[in-house]
Amino acid sequence: MKLLPTRILPVLLLALSAFVHPAAPTADADPAWVKQVGAKTMPTAKAAFAATKYGAVGDGKTLNTQALQKAIDAAAKKGGVVTLAPGQYLTGSLFLKKGVELHLDKGVTLLGSQDLKDYPDRMTRVAGIEMVWPAALINIIDQDNVAITGEGTVDGQGKVFWDSYWALRKDYDKKGLRWIVDYDAKRPRLLVMANSSNITIKGVTLQRSGFWTVHVLYSKNVTVDGITVRNNLGGHGPSTDGIDIDSSSYVLVQNADIDCNDDNFCLKAGRDADGLRVNRPAEYIVIQNCVAGAGDGLFTCGSETSGGIRHVIARNLKAKGTKVGIRIKSALNRGGTVEDIRVDNIEMDGVGTAILLTMNWNPAYSYSTLPEGYTEATLPAHWKAMLTKVDPEKGLPHFRDVVISNVKVQNAKVAISAEGQPNSLLEGMTLDNVTMTAATAGGLSYAKDWIIKNVNITAQDEEPIAVQNSSKIKF
Repeated sequence: MKLLPTRILPVLLLALSAFVHPAAPTADADPAWVKQVGAKTMPTAKAAFAATKYGAVGDGKTLNTQALQKAIDAAAKKGGVVTLAPGQYLTGSLFLKKGVELHLDKGVTLLGSQDLKDYPDRMTRVAGIEMVWPAALINIIDQDNVAITGEGTVDGQGKVFWDSYWALRKDYDKKGLRWIVDYDAKRPRLLVMANSSNITIKGVTLQRSGFWTVHVLYSKNVTVDGITVRNNLGGHGPSTDGIDIDSSSYVLVQNADIDCNDDNFCLKAGRDADGLRVNRPAEYIVIQNCVAGAGDGLFTCGSETSGGIRHVIARNLKAKGTKVGIRIKSALNRGGTVEDIRVDNIEMDGVGTAILLTMNWNPAYSYSTLPEGYTEATLPAHWKAMLTKVDPEKGLPHFRDVVISNVKVQNAKVAISAEGQPNSLLEGMTLDNVTMTAATAGGLSYAKDWIIKNVNITAQDEEPIAVQNSSKIKF
């Protein structure tokens, strides 16, 4: 019997070992669905449609809604790129169409009209409720294969709408109507894509939105890449979320820089009875390589959870000065399950609460009670939707299977605040390789079966994290 040469033997042994013990997939390998996120097509026609040829004037004063829409409509007939010369173009609602790319070069600014009549009412979903609401400044509705690109700016000039909200809020708070003021104070969003697919938003700066900035609604295969959001210029706009992904699927958000006055990157799926009726999840979503400054949440799921939020990866994110880092929130009449959420490689500095989980968020806003003096039969449709009672069992939300890993936090006020319910425990959560410094460690209640690995919390008050009404959890 001949012996094999010594140089061949290690190779053979390695091959045999691989056959007997095949390599296991790595723990951090992406699931197969990740390859499917984002737009699969972009408009390819390069014919340019200069808006000035259709009457657009970039003087910051002339209302250009009709001229800009004519350029869009012309581009839609053959496919092409709508372009604008440097300048400021005042406009009301615009509606992009299939095969059109709106390209905003550096030096080009679209200025949103401050007159609500320039935003026609239409049926949509706002903060989890389907209702009539002003159209956005830029709308992509029932379309496929549309893009907005460039280094230009879309400025909602939203302060007039912020001021009208605060005035109405002051009046409604006195009447016990906090729960409905966000729906009655009509404010245009900056960019809405609804019932659409293969949409790309790339490079632009979006600022001073009247309400939510980018709203991805009932859509699929969407890419939002490299945008900048600035909503605290000249004031602090209420409910000026950065990017809201609402009952949509296969969405990719990356390389975004957001400074706003509410949730920075947020997933939503409908509210209360109306959200349970629609019953459409937010799912198959990747958010990566992004930063947040001011705002209420670096990465948020909820509070609109009725249709469920699942199959989500949020990674390589940074927050500085944000109110909350990682937040999952709902209410006891909202229902829905938040599950299969992976949050990895997160850095936070100077946040309020690093990790916050709650099923009873903001009761004054979340629960609708009609004060005396109103006749329910004569109420607006969206009031009736908000007042529709939800069966307590269907209204109970559930949070489970959330993995938070490789997190570094410094200078937080609270490290962890996590609260389930006696009949809906926070189940199967994982904290892995988490290091935090905070004023206080915080607390955890109504939870079970958490995996805690390499978690180090340094609290200035030297108190440990308080664990109550929970089982199989040890820090």
